Amino acid sequence: MSTTTPDPAGAPGAARAADSAGGTDGVLLVTGAGRGIGAATALLAARRGYRVCVNYRTDEASAAAVVDAIRTAGGTALAVRADVSRTDGVERLFATVDTELGPLTALVNNAGTLEEQCRLEEIDEDRLNRIWAANITGPFLCAAQAVRRMSTRYGGRGGAIVNVSSAASRIGSPNEYVDYAAAKGAVDSMTRGLALEVAAEGIRVNAVRPGLIHTGIHALGGEPGRVDRVAPGLPMRRGGQPEEVAEAILFLLSPAASYTTGAFLEVSGGR
Repeated sequence: MSTTTPDPAGAPGAARAADSAGGTDGVLLVTGAGRGIGAATALLAARRGYRVCVNYRTDEASAAAVVDAIRTAGGTALAVRADVSRTDGVERLFATVDTELGPLTALVNNAGTLEEQCRLEEIDEDRLNRIWAANITGPFLCAAQAVRRMSTRYGGRGGAIVNVSSAASRIGSPNEYVDYAAAKGAVDSMTRGLALEVAAEGIRVNAVRPGLIHTGIHALGGEPGRVDRVAPGLPMRRGGQPEEVAEAILFLLSPAASYTTGAFLEVSGGR
């Protein structure tokens, strides 16, 4: 009696394509990787065997420090400055990865921003445009370039995309960042829609939703100590660390998640 092993990605050859994202010989691009969750993800990925592109927009010193740490530990990495909300910057970023690191197998859409805490009626058009560009346009443009490289439809070997969303997309962030929360809601919708579009093309698309994490992003909102203020009210009574989010991201990129796509992994301490 013969048995047939189900194809993990639902298409011929897709099991091999899905596995191509993870670990040794994989090439990973992490946007906004100079600090916080992005930096933690780049460092962990390099330890797992990825060749890593550390994207940044303005903070060259922080991105260089991440690359230096990876190289010191024996890994391969480079830093590339690019504004991922601009088509020309994204095209140049991905072309550099092609040339310097080889065929892309994984993308983490991490770059994003928020602005000063306020109520919705205080938000103006310029702020909305900045929030949309960083948190929505960037992930869309980068995902499109990744699909063109990884999809079996275009001759690629498959791969994985992880979008860094936020628990804010569920909570709404009233009185603080309704615009940011709405932008992350758009990322959630894109995650689900893109996952279905490319599921038969060897690409898995998932998202993590971090909660209150100890990173510098809270200073952009005018309250650097926000995590410490809110943490006592969380189920786990503490804020999270970037490394804890990075572990979730690397799981979703790995072959261990080969039958997971269109999914959302909450990393929010029960919130």
